[in-house]
Amino acid sequence: MRSLFILLFLLFFISTVPAAAGSSFTQSDRDRMIRLETRVEDGFKATNQRIDDMMADMNRRFEQVDKRFDQVDKHFDQVTTFMFWCFGILFGGMGLLITLVIWDRRTAIAPAVHKTKEIGERTELVEKALREVALKNPDVKEALKHFGLMQ
Repeated sequence: MRSLFILLFLLFFISTVPAAAGSSFTQSDRDRMIRLETRVEDGFKATNQRIDDMMADMNRRFEQVDKRFDQVDKHFDQVTTFMFWCFGILFGGMGLLITLVIWDRRTAIAPAVHKTKEIGERTELVEKALREVALKNPDVKEALKHFGLMQ
């Protein structure tokens, strides 16, 4: 029985010691907690302010980049307009050159065609004259048959 009594006494003593130690929250501990809470709130405010400043700086930089992109777009539009004008002038010049070449060929070939027609007419006249002579001269007739000009 004595051991049971000692056991119960130890059990009661062990269970009351942590409760007594946990309830020893003094005024200095409370003040310390309030100061710690104030410091944490101030730290959060400072952190939020730094984040806001960084976001404002990033927004300013994005606006600068956006302005630069607008400048690049304007410059690109100017370059493409210039290229369209250059290609238009180039192809217009090429069309003019082709037209000039075709016109020059026609004017250069026209006298040659006229001359060829004239030579063809003269050749026909010469053949007719030779056939008439061949009717009277057998040697000329043989020569024309040999070259396939007479049947």
